Amino acid sequence: MRNGQSTGRSAANKRLVFWFAVVVLATSAAFGLARTSGVRSMENFYYDYWHVLTGVRYEPRHAAFVSMDDETLVALKDDPLAFWAPHFGRAMSVLDQAGAAVVGLDFIYQVSAESWLKKLNLPDSAISRNYDAPLRAALASGNKILITHLVTLNTGELDLLLPPEDQRYLLPAGMNDLGVANLFPDDDKHVRRFYPVLIPDPGVPGIGFAMQLSLRAARADPAAEVWSMGGEQIARATLPRMIGYAGPPGTIPTVSMNALLKDNALDDPAVKALKGRVVVIGANNAGTSDRHFTPYSRGARADQMAGAEIHANIVETILSGRYPHSLPAWGEGAYVALIVALCAFFFLRLHVGWGAVLAFGAMIFVAAPSYLFFRQNWVLPVAEPQLALLGAYLLTLGLRLTGEERERSRIRQIFGRYVSDEVVAKLLSDDRRPDLGGEALQVTVLFSDIRNFTTISEKLSAHEVVEMLNAYFTRVCEPILEQGGTVDKYIGDAVMAVFGSPVTYPDHARRAVRAAIGMAREAAAFTEWMQHRFPDRGLPVFGIGVGMHTGEAVIGDIGTPKRKEFTAIGDTVNAASRLEGVTKELKCVIAASEATIVAAGEGIRTGKRESVTVKGRAEPITVFEVLDMSG
Repeated sequence: MRNGQSTGRSAANKRLVFWFAVVVLATSAAFGLARTSGVRSMENFYYDYWHVLTGVRYEPRHAAFVSMDDETLVALKDDPLAFWAPHFGRAMSVLDQAGAAVVGLDFIYQVSAESWLKKLNLPDSAISRNYDAPLRAALASGNKILITHLVTLNTGELDLLLPPEDQRYLLPAGMNDLGVANLFPDDDKHVRRFYPVLIPDPGVPGIGFAMQLSLRAARADPAAEVWSMGGEQIARATLPRMIGYAGPPGTIPTVSMNALLKDNALDDPAVKALKGRVVVIGANNAGTSDRHFTPYSRGARADQMAGAEIHANIVETILSGRYPHSLPAWGEGAYVALIVALCAFFFLRLHVGWGAVLAFGAMIFVAAPSYLFFRQNWVLPVAEPQLALLGAYLLTLGLRLTGEERERSRIRQIFGRYVSDEVVAKLLSDDRRPDLGGEALQVTVLFSDIRNFTTISEKLSAHEVVEMLNAYFTRVCEPILEQGGTVDKYIGDAVMAVFGSPVTYPDHARRAVRAAIGMAREAAAFTEWMQHRFPDRGLPVFGIGVGMHTGEAVIGDIGTPKRKEFTAIGDTVNAASRLEGVTKELKCVIAASEATIVAAGEGIRTGKRESVTVKGRAEPITVFEVLDMSG
């Protein structure tokens, strides 16, 4: 009895030690990986989509945006932008009369219009002397912040690009009426953070543009070492902070600059609503380059945000104190460890399959608290606990995997991206496994691409092109997978597929022909989708070309140790690619070599027949137009 109890206690102790080791190792590994660029990108992905799902997060109360929009450009089309100083001055004067707390101009001149006119040595006139008078008057009245830009010289040194001296001379607060307007996107070009202070030296205009606007609105001393704003302490140091975006583009109250230039501007309710707000004037028109990706630049309705509106969101963040807060390092580690500890307890007791179900479910579930806490301005990690759960699952269940199970898992991992589930199942059931080191096989290679894709892409936005390709690939690859083919790769708008590998079907050529006919039908049906999704765009009629060739190809896992791809190479691949191009010359949808037609067997209905010499081959290839097939 005692021996049984002792053995039981020993097993329980071993399990406890193993459980503790799994929790520590999985949490530590995930904590370390969370500092890498790849995992940070995953966290940013979740963080961005929390914004998209939430939409408008709160109603802005402190900031507003005066937009130099298309309406303004049309109204002032006779005046070059470099000579808009009087218009900016008039707009600022109206904002002063409307009761704006402070006005920031997110536009920088390198030389004033008056100085430039003097350089031309034109006859002296009242216009040349007083052209900038409205702007000078507005700047001299105070509560105006102009921007500077931090630039990197060819020598690698940093320098500040400042407004013209004759404008700086008029600023009542001198350099404290200047703010650095640089935005600092993350590696994926999305702007999520800002620097309240870029140059801590109080003798240099190094405070951020939005921070300077906020200091003026709060009547805080720009020369202080620490500021208390929105319930937060902000030190004069180069430390980034998260931007608490109020919502997607357009959430910040926006008024067209043209509305401020009208005679009855002060009667406009939208202008009256600017009273007491920090107003940022900036470009937001079709021709501006001052538009940036933000966390809202995801999903089907993704759009960029004007730089001035981003500055307005930063002002709103500073004055309201609505910063997204991340957990401290110890809190982050404890949060991840708690999740892993609970799941690892069951991983040690469950069957491999049920453990996988639990791990998958838990990895999905950890997104829920992250989203809920995000709505309260707390940022909980998602990718990090997901990695920790994955690590814990692998650690606890790895010993249970037999050699065969490891091999099956490896096959699924390699080929699951390229072929259907049925093909993977057949591959696992076959005694013969593909030689990843490389082997020569008789296969049929298929290439397909979209006709007039360049013309189509030029008439669509980048997001629309991606949307179209995803919808197209989803449809056109189904016939390939249904026939047991392997989707080898996507090359721009082209699809490469291989039939006869990794599963060596004897009728691979016939399967390829059947898939090609199915692809042609899907492409014809996709024409209706294109017409419905992009009406009145002047797009050419949607169509595809498919080329096929049968022969020997080298199949294997090819690439570098860091990035490999299971693919086919050789003359057969090159010939199939060239035959896809031949469809344009034959003015047909599907072109197959004689080798493919012969290997496919009876029942293939063909049309045109030509002998062509394709690039890279000395001998001509007899090519058939494929129309249909029996069965």
